[in-house]
Amino acid sequence: MSTLEIKNLHASVLPTEEGQEPTPILKGVNLTINSGETHAVMGPNGSGKSTLAYTIAGHPSYEITDGEVLLDGENILDMEVDERARAGVFLAMQYPVEVPGVSYSNFMRSAISAVRGEAPKLREWVGEFNGVRDELKIDPSFSERSVNEGFSGGEKKRHEVMQLALLKPKFAVMDETDSGLDVDALRVVSEGINRYQEQTGGGVLMITHYKRILNYVQPDFVHVFADGKIVETGGAELADQLEAEGYEKFI
Repeated sequence: MSTLEIKNLHASVLPTEEGQEPTPILKGVNLTINSGETHAVMGPNGSGKSTLAYTIAGHPSYEITDGEVLLDGENILDMEVDERARAGVFLAMQYPVEVPGVSYSNFMRSAISAVRGEAPKLREWVGEFNGVRDELKIDPSFSERSVNEGFSGGEKKRHEVMQLALLKPKFAVMDETDSGLDVDALRVVSEGINRYQEQTGGGVLMITHYKRILNYVQPDFVHVFADGKIVETGGAELADQLEAEGYEKFI
């Protein structure tokens, strides 16, 4: 059993021009996720949901001004980005970046080697890689293409979930994984997330605007995020309420 505990987290986005002040975004986030739990964070645009995801992962554009993020009691905010990943924190980005010149298969083998502390044996690795690829219905030709280069939105999201399945983190932060997905891709991606959780018992933090992915990835808890913090928590039925009534009463 592992625990990811966010305690009184405050963060600001750093200015892009000299002379500007940091802009506060997160204003006291408190949230605890245990192994095997799925937490959905829903809220309007600009409420700070993606900032929460990037702050947990260690994005350099954000400055922590207060609070802690504890993974099994250890404050990961004191760790570098790669150390957080090795400790068991995974981020599926809303807009996955392209890495020209690096094949997807080499990228994944390098990532696996870093997390596991040693390179997997080639024959075993090929079987593991191909098995997950086929489960997500990814064309084999993508293995030798540069990471995300020329991929559609749906293809990028499938590859994000492929990383999740292979890296097997303790906790997965999924930042608007449903954006840009058609109905078939949404189903395949959701099945991949569910399969990861069934196989590893990992915890999931699902950040989304809409309920549709929650029809496939059932949340144990739904949190409403507004003005940089969680303002309401409930069960799966809260997502139905938000879908019907919107966020206005929480803003």
